[in-house]
Amino acid sequence: MSTVQHRWDLTPHEAIALQNALRGRIVTGDRLGLVKHVAGVDVGFEDAGKIARAAVAVLSFPALEIVDCAIARMPTRFPYIPGLLSFREAPAVLAALSALRVRPDLILVDGQGMAHPRRFGIASHLGLVADIPTIGVAKSRLIGEYREPAQRRGASAVLKDKKETIGAVLRTQTNVNPVYVSVGHRVSLKTALRYVMKCVTKYRLPETTRWAHRLASSPAREVEAIHRRLRAGGEAVAK
Repeated sequence: MSTVQHRWDLTPHEAIALQNALRGRIVTGDRLGLVKHVAGVDVGFEDAGKIARAAVAVLSFPALEIVDCAIARMPTRFPYIPGLLSFREAPAVLAALSALRVRPDLILVDGQGMAHPRRFGIASHLGLVADIPTIGVAKSRLIGEYREPAQRRGASAVLKDKKETIGAVLRTQTNVNPVYVSVGHRVSLKTALRYVMKCVTKYRLPETTRWAHRLASSPAREVEAIHRRLRAGGEAVAK
């Protein structure tokens, strides 16, 4: 259980100060055990952005079959500010995590980890507070420079900011746009790249992210149907 607890009702200035205070507690080496379940998290918004709808999908590993999921809705209490995404989205994600029946061994977060101006993106923040190994797998770059990786599946290039390695640019499929992988918490960059590729099938994004996005954006009745099937011990739906 994590010992990191803090208020979420902060001003942007206070949120930045907290990121700077907590970033030194992030573990950038491998401190994860046997991975039997991987999770993806995503957040959508309802009622013109007034409600954050967080989804967590837990998949078996390495089979990548969904075994559990949870949805949490909470009022949105923090504005959209680049670099402070976790203060807007993490409270709902943590609520969804607490509702799971199957605790994941590793979480792939649709967002940044150390590839962040203060080296403390939402993947790092969630990992530290939830005390679960995390990897940031973002669809777009926030900061950093890199040379374009080769166009083949699995090719990668180092992402750097002022000569510091902050992540990697990973081509998950041949001739498709890359994703941006960075350390969240308790996972090295080398290991992060390996797990991301093992969670990718025939699409650009990992199956963890694809399932979480589906749950975060689908009609409530579809999500409830998936949830009931899983709780009943049956299969969810085809991928």
